[in-house]
Amino acid sequence: MSHEKPPRPDEEVRHSSVTVAALVAMPGLGLVVRAGESALDRPVRWVHTSELDDPVPYLEGGELLLTTGLKLGKGKEKLRQYVHRLADAGVAGLGIGVGLTYDEVPQTLVEAAAERSLPLLEVPQPTPFIAISKAVTAALAAEQYRAVTTSFEAQEELTRAALGKDGTAAVVGRLASRLGGWAALYDASGAVVVAAPDWASRRAGRLRPEVERLRAQPAPASMALQGDSPEDQGTQDYVVLQSLGADRRARGFLAVGTEDRLSSGERYVVNAAVALLTLTLERSRDLRRAEDRMRTALLRLVLAGETVIAKEVAGALLGGLPQGPVRVLMAEGDGLADLGDRAEQAAARTGEPLLLAPEGDRLVLVAVDGGMVHQVCTDLATDLETVAVGISAPTTLESAGAAAAEAERALAVALRSGRRSVDHAEVGAGSLLPLLGDEAVQAFAEGLLRPLREHDRTSRGDLEASLRAWLSRHGQWDAAAADLGVHRHTLRYRMRRVEELLGRTLDDADVRMELWMALRASGD
Repeated sequence: MSHEKPPRPDEEVRHSSVTVAALVAMPGLGLVVRAGESALDRPVRWVHTSELDDPVPYLEGGELLLTTGLKLGKGKEKLRQYVHRLADAGVAGLGIGVGLTYDEVPQTLVEAAAERSLPLLEVPQPTPFIAISKAVTAALAAEQYRAVTTSFEAQEELTRAALGKDGTAAVVGRLASRLGGWAALYDASGAVVVAAPDWASRRAGRLRPEVERLRAQPAPASMALQGDSPEDQGTQDYVVLQSLGADRRARGFLAVGTEDRLSSGERYVVNAAVALLTLTLERSRDLRRAEDRMRTALLRLVLAGETVIAKEVAGALLGGLPQGPVRVLMAEGDGLADLGDRAEQAAARTGEPLLLAPEGDRLVLVAVDGGMVHQVCTDLATDLETVAVGISAPTTLESAGAAAAEAERALAVALRSGRRSVDHAEVGAGSLLPLLGDEAVQAFAEGLLRPLREHDRTSRGDLEASLRAWLSRHGQWDAAAADLGVHRHTLRYRMRRVEELLGRTLDDADVRMELWMALRASGD
C-alpha cells in the first residue's frame, strides 16, 4: 500500500473523450497522423500555439501544441531536442502546420516523435490553428456539461437512496455502482459497517491501518493511496479515504476504490456521497445536547432508585435499560468523547442495553456486568492514556446509586495513583498506605507535626521520634522507652510536652489515629 501524490493535470482528464484520435476524426480539420499512432488515445486538455523554440516553460502538460516551426529551422539535432522536450513536458501531441516553414513535416520530427511515442499531426495549410482550438474548446465544454449533468443525476440518485430504507447501505451501494468499483463505510472506531459489492468487505478490512491514521486527524480529512486489487492478481486499485464529520470529530469513514484515479466528475459524486453520509451520521448539536440532557435525567432517576419510572422512559428513548448484574463505570479525562463513542458502538454491535450520560466533567455508564461495553471501556482507558475509569462491584439496577459511590471511590484511587482503571474490589482488598502519598494528606501531616518539628530543631529532646515509638507500641510505656533507650518517666514527660504543643490529648483515639497517619504520610 503506497500513498499517492495529487494527480497531474493530464491525469485529471484521463476519462476525457476529447483525445488526439477524436480530433483526427473530426471532419473539416483534415489532420493527418505522421507518428505516435499507438498514443492517439491521449486526452487533450487544451490547445496551445507557440512559435518558440522552447515553449516548455509555458506548458502544464496535456496540451496539443501547434506550431509552424518558424524558429526551429531544419537542423536535425535541434528538431530532435525539440520533440524530446515536449515529450518530457507531457504534451498530448504536436501539430505541425505545413505550407509556411515546411512544405511537409520534416522526417527528423517524424522519427523523433515515433521514438518517443508522441502523436505527431500534420495540419494542412487550409486549416487555421484557431479552428482546432475552437473544436477542442467546444468538445471540452460539451464534455463538462455532460459531466455536470451526470453528476447532478448521481446526486439525485444518492439522495433518493439516503432517504429510503437503510439509507447508508443504499448510498454506499449506489456509489460503488456509479464508480464501477467498490465502496465501504466504517464507524468511528474504524470497523467496517457496510461494503459494496459483498467482496469489498475483505478489501476494506485491509485498510484498517490507514483508517487508524486518518482517525488521528481532525475531521474532515482525506488521503489517497494505491494498493493490490481485491482479486490479488498483481493489479492495483486506487483508493480514496475520507473521514465523515462536521465538528472535527470523525463520526465514520468512507473508502472508495476504482481501477483508475477518480475523474473530476467522479470526485463530485464522491463528495455528494460524503455530504449525504455526513448528514446521516452527524446529528445536529442541538439534538445531541437534548439527548445528553435526557440521558442525564434518566441516569439520575436510576441512581436515585426510581427505576420503575426510569424503565418506562428508557423503553421509548433507549429501547430499555441493562438487566441482570450491572456495573457502574465512572470516567474522567480528555478522551471522554471517544470513550463514549466506542461504548455506544460496542453496545450497538452486541445488542447490549447501555445507559450513558455526561455528569459534569465525568462520563457515567451503567453497563452489563462482564459485557462488551465493560471490556471496551477498560481496554480503551489503557489505550488512550488520557482517561481514568472507576468501576463498581456487580450489583442490580435498583442498587445503582450505591454502585455509583463505589465507582467514584475507585475513580479517585485511579486518579491519585496514576492508574488507568480501578475496580472497586481492588480498593477494598488493598491498603490505605499508598493513598497517603496524596498532596493534600501530606500537607495536613506537615501542618499537624510542625510544632513538634520546630521544638526538636530548637530545643533538646526528640518529641517526634518519641511520639512515633509510643504510638507504634500502642501506648506501652516500658516497651516504647526501651526502644528509645530512655527511662519511662522521661518518655512520659515528652508525651505531656507533645500534648501541650499540639493542644490535643493523646487519650483520644481519633487524635492518636491522625498522628500516626501523619507520621506515616511524612515518611519514617
